[in-house]
Amino acid sequence: MAARLNAGRAGTRRRLVAAMLVATVTVIHFAVAWMVDVALVGLGNAYQMPARLQAAFVRELQQAAPPTVAPRPAAPAATQRRAVTPAPAASSPAAEPEPLGTASAEPVSEPIPEPMPEPIPDAQTATTEAPALVGEAPAPETGASAPQTANAAPAAASAPAGAVFEWPASTRLSYVLVGHYRGEVRGNAQVEWVRSGERYQVHLDVTIGPKFAPLLTRRMSSDGVLSAQGLSPRRYDELTQRAFSSPRVVTMHFDSDEIVLGNGQRRATLPGVQDTASQFVQLIWLFTTQPDRLRPGNTIEVPLALPRNVDRWVYDVLEEETLYTPFGAVNAVHLKPRRVSRPGGDLTVETWFAPTLQYLPVRIRIHQDADTFVELMIERPPLQAAREGQAPKRPGP
Repeated sequence: MAARLNAGRAGTRRRLVAAMLVATVTVIHFAVAWMVDVALVGLGNAYQMPARLQAAFVRELQQAAPPTVAPRPAAPAATQRRAVTPAPAASSPAAEPEPLGTASAEPVSEPIPEPMPEPIPDAQTATTEAPALVGEAPAPETGASAPQTANAAPAAASAPAGAVFEWPASTRLSYVLVGHYRGEVRGNAQVEWVRSGERYQVHLDVTIGPKFAPLLTRRMSSDGVLSAQGLSPRRYDELTQRAFSSPRVVTMHFDSDEIVLGNGQRRATLPGVQDTASQFVQLIWLFTTQPDRLRPGNTIEVPLALPRNVDRWVYDVLEEETLYTPFGAVNAVHLKPRRVSRPGGDLTVETWFAPTLQYLPVRIRIHQDADTFVELMIERPPLQAAREGQAPKRPGP
């Protein structure tokens, strides 16, 4: 009898200890959440990020042959007029309401194709690249914008008659995260592409550690408008939160001729400039409308506005690789930056784009330096919103 009583008491003590442990973890978790909320409130206007667009992701995207389309015909919209800033039309009232879109509106199709495509791009590179770096992009762009529109013709020539680019439905991609940061780290990540009319948002959310008490979280968000040349970012926000520390918020604004960096410094814009989050979707647009650009051996130039600088990044197109995912094998083309990550420098990003999944990025490797990196691998089929007139298909478990 005494033995049973002692055993019962021991069991009770173990249950009490377990309950106290759970309660302690819960209290710490809510304390951390409270500190984050207080810190965010203290940020005031600095944390007034754009309201997040919403979408219902109701169907799984299945692998299929990549689309063959032509760029959407250029329309005499405000984004087109802004591409020729020096011209009288640029000062017309119709062009004024969307000044922030200019940074990407003129660029998106111009900068990326310039260094790469056939005859026309070579001539344009010589006339636009140097001036853009010293803030004189508008003047050369006037002469380059007309040929640049024609430059879309080679990509469109092989497309079926009447086929035009259609932006993907709102999409969510989920990734498993592994990496190294003062030791092995694990977590998860998510990319969301959401559009409403001519407005878009791209969100890249990274969590290191368990979801209920992460060691580090970072959200990178791009907000802007769509144009015939791709994405035109207007604002970029980056929110980083480390456990038991105040959050760090970085915001960049894109104007017609300059970009306000996260530290308040101003830099001249570059034609086709993108931000950390929007570059993925801009490349999807490029590969869908000009699939030949994704051939191994090619190089692709992307003007990027990072929190501390604005510059042109060059990526090499490597061989196609077969990636083995939880939902099957996926062939993807590897893009690798020529720059090497270094301590204190900008992050470098390698990406694997899958033509059979609408050119979506199925693997992303982010380097800070030789010893600090994270790698994201897609863990389930991408989820998409139903297109207009299409019956929703519920995703599997």
